[in-house]
Amino acid sequence: MLSAGALRHVGLSFDDVALLKKIGSDLPILADLCRADLLLCCREREDRIVIVAQARPHSSSPLYEEDECLNTRVKRSEQEEIFHVFEGKGKPHQVHTVFIRGATVARQLFPVYNERGQVIAVLVKDAYWLAHERHRRRSRVFQEALLDFIAMVLRGELKGAEELSPFGEHDGIMYVGPDRRIQYMSGIASELFRHLGYRDTLVGRRINDIETVDAQLVARAIAERRCLESQSEQDGFTWTRKALPVTIRDRSLWQFLQPWKKHREARKYGAFVLIHDATEALRTQRELESKMAMLREVHHRVKNNLQVIASIMRMQARRTSSEEARAVLEESVQRVLSVAVVHEFLSQNARGMINLRDVANRILAQIKQGLVDPLKKIELEVEGPDIWLPAERATQCSLVMNELVQNAIEHGLAQQERGAIHVQLVDQGEEITILVEDNGQGLPEGFNLDTDANLGLRIVKSMVERDLRGKFTLRGSPYGTQAIVRFAKLS
Repeated sequence: MLSAGALRHVGLSFDDVALLKKIGSDLPILADLCRADLLLCCREREDRIVIVAQARPHSSSPLYEEDECLNTRVKRSEQEEIFHVFEGKGKPHQVHTVFIRGATVARQLFPVYNERGQVIAVLVKDAYWLAHERHRRRSRVFQEALLDFIAMVLRGELKGAEELSPFGEHDGIMYVGPDRRIQYMSGIASELFRHLGYRDTLVGRRINDIETVDAQLVARAIAERRCLESQSEQDGFTWTRKALPVTIRDRSLWQFLQPWKKHREARKYGAFVLIHDATEALRTQRELESKMAMLREVHHRVKNNLQVIASIMRMQARRTSSEEARAVLEESVQRVLSVAVVHEFLSQNARGMINLRDVANRILAQIKQGLVDPLKKIELEVEGPDIWLPAERATQCSLVMNELVQNAIEHGLAQQERGAIHVQLVDQGEEITILVEDNGQGLPEGFNLDTDANLGLRIVKSMVERDLRGKFTLRGSPYGTQAIVRFAKLS
C-alpha cells in the first residue's frame, strides 16, 4: 500500500510522484516473487527518510504487519545504509544483515531513479535470512531474471500488475527466456507438469513444444508488454496462470553507468509464468455453492410455509366472535411472521449471517401493516448501524423486537390517535443494545416486571435471559416507556 499523504511532504516533482505511485501499485506482485517484504523510502530531509509504500508477500511469512511501516520516519543514525544509497555510495544490491524483533534479516537496497538520473527513492527488500539463503541457491538464470524484473518495476514499466491475483507459497514458477525456451522451473512447477504427463525436465525445451496454453499466454504478454492472467482446464486439472513480461537489462558498460536510461532499441523480453493449481479449491467452491443453493431453497420453503400458517391464523381471527381470541391470534400471526423474516433473509444469503437492521425494518413494516389502525398516525422508525448476527441470534432478536413493538402499540399507544415508536440499535463492539421507546401513556404506577408483565413481556424476558443470556429492563421515561435489551454479540 502507498501513502499519498507522506508523498506530499518529500518535495518531489509531479512526474517523480507519479512514478512512485506506479511503483507502489506494482509492489504486491513483486513482494510475492521476491518472497520478501518491500518498503519504498523517500528522503524527507538531510537526516531523515519516510516510508511511503509497503507490500507483504503471500508466498512466505511476512516480517511486518499490514501497513505497520507506512509513514514511519527513520533517522540517519538508525539506517545509515539507506542514506548511502541516496548518496550514490555502496555496492549495488549489496546484502546487509539487520535484526528485526530478534530475527536475522537479509536486506537488499535498490535505488529508484527519475528521468534525470536522480535517486528519488530506495526500495528496501527485507527477507528472513533462511528465505534469502534459499533464494541465493536458486539457479543463476532465475536470480538474473528477478533482478531484471525488479529493475523493470522501478522504472515504472510494468503494466497490468494491479489486476493480478496473489502468487502463493504453493504456486509454481518458471522463466521463459527471449528465445522462448524454458530456462528455469521451480520444483512445484515441475510437479504440476508431471500431473499432465511431462515426466522429464522441461528446462531447455521451447515453450511452443508443450501442449498447454502457456506459449500463447507468454506470446500475448510479451507482445502487449502487459501482465496477463487466465484460467484453463486440462486433463481434469484447473490451473490459473499469470504471465509477467520481463525486460532483459542492457548489461553494457554505458547502461551500467547510467542505469536510469531507458534504452528501448533492440530490447529483449522474457517472461515469468506463475502457475496455481485451483482444481481442489474450485471443486470445493462448486460443492459449497450447491449446498448453499439447497439451503436457500429450504429457507425459502420454510418462509412460505410460515406465511401459509400466518394466513390460516388470520382467517381464524376474522371468523372468531371473541375479541380476546382475535387479539391472541393476531399477536401470534406477528410472531410467526417475525420468524419468517429471518428465513426470508436466509433464503437470499444461506451463509447464516443476518443484518439486524434489515430485520428490524422488515418487522416494523409488517407490524404497521397488520396491527396499526390506518386511521391513526403512528410513526415507526429504526435507527442504528448494520449489525450482523448468526441466524439463531437474529431469530431471537426478531421475536424480541416484535413483542416489544406490539406491546408499545397495544398498551403504550392504545388510547392515542398519534404516537411514535423508535427502535434504536447500538453496536458496542462485544455487546449489543436494542432500545425500543414509545411516547405513550407510560407504565402503570408501581409496575413490576416480574409480577405484572403480560404474555409478550414474559416472552421477551425469558428469551433475553435464557437464549440471549442478556439483560432486559423496562422503565418509564419523560416521554413514555423505554424497553432496553442488552446482550453479548457472541454467547
